[in-house]
Amino acid sequence: MNQVVDFINVNRDRYVDELKQYLAIPSISALPQHAADVRRAAEWTGEALKTAGLQNVRLIETPGNPVVYGDWLNAPGKPTILFYGHYDVQPVDPVELWTSPPFEATVRDGEIYARGSADDKGQVFMHIKAVEAHLKQTGSLPLNIKFFIEGEEEVGSVHLDDFVRSHKQELAADVVVISDSPMFDRGIPSICYGLRGLVYCQIDLRGTKSDLHSGSFGGAVANPAMVLAQMLAQMKDRGGRIKVPGFYDAVRPLRDEERAEWKRLPFNETRYRKELGAPKLFGESGYTTLERTWARPTLEVNGLLAGFTGEGAKTVIPAVSMAKVSMRLVPDQDPDTIAKLFEDYVRKITPKTVEVKVTRMHGGKPWMTEFDNPFVKAAGRAIEKGFGKTPVFNREGGSIPVVATFQELLNLPSVLFGVGLPDENAHAPNEKLDLGNFHGGIVASAYLYDEIARTK
Repeated sequence: MNQVVDFINVNRDRYVDELKQYLAIPSISALPQHAADVRRAAEWTGEALKTAGLQNVRLIETPGNPVVYGDWLNAPGKPTILFYGHYDVQPVDPVELWTSPPFEATVRDGEIYARGSADDKGQVFMHIKAVEAHLKQTGSLPLNIKFFIEGEEEVGSVHLDDFVRSHKQELAADVVVISDSPMFDRGIPSICYGLRGLVYCQIDLRGTKSDLHSGSFGGAVANPAMVLAQMLAQMKDRGGRIKVPGFYDAVRPLRDEERAEWKRLPFNETRYRKELGAPKLFGESGYTTLERTWARPTLEVNGLLAGFTGEGAKTVIPAVSMAKVSMRLVPDQDPDTIAKLFEDYVRKITPKTVEVKVTRMHGGKPWMTEFDNPFVKAAGRAIEKGFGKTPVFNREGGSIPVVATFQELLNLPSVLFGVGLPDENAHAPNEKLDLGNFHGGIVASAYLYDEIARTK
């Protein structure tokens, strides 16, 4: 491994220059006007795999954006890793809050700023470079590897389940490795063993056929904006507990030993609050902040729209109002069950003065593994070698629906091998990736292949 690590260290500057090229492609999957850019990012990813020495590299078409596939399967008898990541990125709005242009990667104070730097191009790229280092220096890998990089993760991976279902043989492996998550904190590498699931819905209310003059018609009809506010206020009690009947029925309770382990983690709640800019933290009563963000379900309003929102005044009663609502789920909650409970509750609390429509947008199942399985242990050893510190084990509040898909359809365990940081603004302006973590992640990834090879 010494020559592999030396190669990585010598090429640090080249990696950053190449990553800047990757980050310059505005592969925003949510916006149709960037469809050509999304495909260009897929093609760039494929070329990077070829340059690294991967074989059988190709773009596989789907009803949406293409999947980039490549493999190296010349280690008979050794385990096979299926590496999953995504090349699409989130929209950049509000663009005026970016210090530097979102698709002109800029290095400041040891961090590279650009959309996709942490989520997920930077973390995908570190694995490509780790493979390159092995193949350039030794001519081989210590195990087999398959790359499966999609372009629809940021829009719910709507075609992914069907793709996996129809490519089971091609994607067969021993373990999935995913680098699309943060470390516990700066200087504290970690291995994530649990993710929350997701249900995302839109509520639309209509009161009248068009907006009305609030003087002429105020007091005669219900105001959909006000009705929506009243309905949303009925979603939680004052203690932060969700009031949807049956919502908590399947929630797997936290184990006492897990709660005790999390209390030992170096988490500073005051610093956390100040970094968020929040006057006070809030959440479900009876649980710590880490417990609420990792192991308890949530219901959040993600967006509201109604009436006149421009400058100045316009006295109207809006005809319609809309809210986007997400629910993060924990083991053993089922997204379809929760979505149905939510829809039923919305209809129950909707007054007859308005019409209501509830639309399911997308969702995903929660996931958790035991952190004493051999692949997770191998990942822990690799992280320690790459970063010089023993990792902590934690859950993550976000969702990666494909993890449950791999478990259900391919019967594969997953290792979450992320090197982002909690403050790196994924999905927000000024997204960034710590270059020390990026380089440490390349080294750790190179060690990961060696460590997993030893499990068989």
